[in-house]
Amino acid sequence: MNEMSATPIRKIVHIDMDAFYASVEQRDNGDLRGKPIAVGGSAARGVVAAASYEARVYGVHSAMPSVTAKRKCPDLIFVPPRFDVYKAVSQQIREIFAEYTPLIEPLSLDEAYLDVTANLKGMEIATEIAAEIRAKIKQVTGLNASAGISYNKFLAKMASDLNKPNGQAVITPKKGPAFVEALPVKKFHGVGPATAEKMHRLGIDTGADLKGKTLEFLVEHFGKSGPYFYGIARGIDERQVKPDRVRKSVGAEDTFSQDLHAYEPAREGLQPLIEKVWGHCEANGIGAKTVTLKIKYADFNQITRSKTVPGLLPAISDLEEIISLLLAPIFPPPKGIRLLGITLSSLERRTPGTEPQLRLAF
Repeated sequence: MNEMSATPIRKIVHIDMDAFYASVEQRDNGDLRGKPIAVGGSAARGVVAAASYEARVYGVHSAMPSVTAKRKCPDLIFVPPRFDVYKAVSQQIREIFAEYTPLIEPLSLDEAYLDVTANLKGMEIATEIAAEIRAKIKQVTGLNASAGISYNKFLAKMASDLNKPNGQAVITPKKGPAFVEALPVKKFHGVGPATAEKMHRLGIDTGADLKGKTLEFLVEHFGKSGPYFYGIARGIDERQVKPDRVRKSVGAEDTFSQDLHAYEPAREGLQPLIEKVWGHCEANGIGAKTVTLKIKYADFNQITRSKTVPGLLPAISDLEEIISLLLAPIFPPPKGIRLLGITLSSLERRTPGTEPQLRLAF
């Protein structure tokens, strides 16, 4: 991506590790290589945290109930997650990023944005930087990474999916708007299933449809997300790569295709959300004291339940325990549950060497 004017065009790289948890397990255990594996629990309440590419051939994917995954792939091998190992590998990858730029914004343990416009190596071509970083990750960790390169965060994120696994793609300023116009909105980063369904009801199926709506229309129907949707429909995303930021909160939610009425499917549905928010905190070196569970019923009424603990949550198992404690009392629910969400707040940066050594008692 060459500079086209006196004002440098931003060069953003999105690095995304390929089947990260599963690939680490296959790297460390030769017996698992080339086989369909799922990181997660195989019990009735288990959920797939990550699936190897061999398992994905059968339709197995993350967030899928383990019983469903086993039905799709009878030879599926379940491996318990080792988050301490994933965190250590993630730190190795972060150190490689830091050789090229201080502008690193992790999204989770296995992906991050890098602004390489003015990079530490003095390299002019972002695609060469991405290729070099991927090669170094392979050399140091033995793992494959994919990359997307573009002039903004949205398009870099979209590009990293184009040539997975172990590939990279670039979306240039010239090609950006046309790429977005042809893209189904359900594939847009930042457009979840519920938003995509709402857009579909409004006659918005592609980026071109989205571009055809006025800013006023999008604000009316999507509130504070309206300006963002208006911009990305035109290939515009002004968000900066923000390193080492401590957000006020980090959250994730999911709308279910069928309303939930029982505890076990609800707890199952929360597991990928737990891993997503915990992974974000781990990747950014932050911890949380407050956990909030959001429940939205079929009639769109919603409630929240929160718990605050004295110190930063030490481990993902502590978060899982709190979520289970918050969830259990709402069953049996007065109506079906259409959406569940988790928010972590009271966030603080973790100081190395001060993490609690003992589990908290709840």
